[in-house]
Amino acid sequence: MSIGANIEKIKQEIPSEVILVAVSKTKPASYIQEAYESGHRHFGENKVQELVAKAAELPNDIHWHVIGHLQTNKVKYIAPFVYLIHSVDSLKLLEEINKHALKHNRIIDCLLQVYIAKEETKFGLDQQELTGLLASSTSLSGIRIRGLMGMASNSDDMHMVAAEFKHLKTLFDSKAAELKSADFNILSMGMSSDYEIAISNGSNMIRIGSTIFGERTNP
Repeated sequence: MSIGANIEKIKQEIPSEVILVAVSKTKPASYIQEAYESGHRHFGENKVQELVAKAAELPNDIHWHVIGHLQTNKVKYIAPFVYLIHSVDSLKLLEEINKHALKHNRIIDCLLQVYIAKEETKFGLDQQELTGLLASSTSLSGIRIRGLMGMASNSDDMHMVAAEFKHLKTLFDSKAAELKSADFNILSMGMSSDYEIAISNGSNMIRIGSTIFGERTNP
């Protein structure tokens, strides 16, 4: 099947309100262009240098999502055009995004990354850190917290994966009730191996790469 057909197949299988982010990291711009020509607009990258190069080459109405860990010294390169940053995990990073958003007279949409997996990982907030970061964000006029993102354990135990997603949905609902903000409405969870479970547990944004573009050929 073609890339466009793969995207269409997924879209037909998921609820209409779920946003599909095509994870295009390591894939050539020609693949993204093919997906674009099929009508798709949301693409996810995890390396800033690669993202900037592709953005310069491809149509400017693409919605670029940063889905990997973002270093503070790289924010300035994506601030002019990034659509959504999924992986905010510290106040330092949030303040840097805010600084560069204001330089470009923008408000940059962000998700806070929550640690939900049962495996070692370097990134993600615990509940206490999440509460603190949400409180701090209210004074930053260049950013808008749109919701939460989380990655489940890389496991064949789908009961555990489902429990991790359910935990994040509960946390999301709790924070949404506290904030009472219409802008806080995105729950990004689910990838190629587990997006159906994520959606059944409340995800409304999924990040899919290999199912669309094929397995990665580069590290």
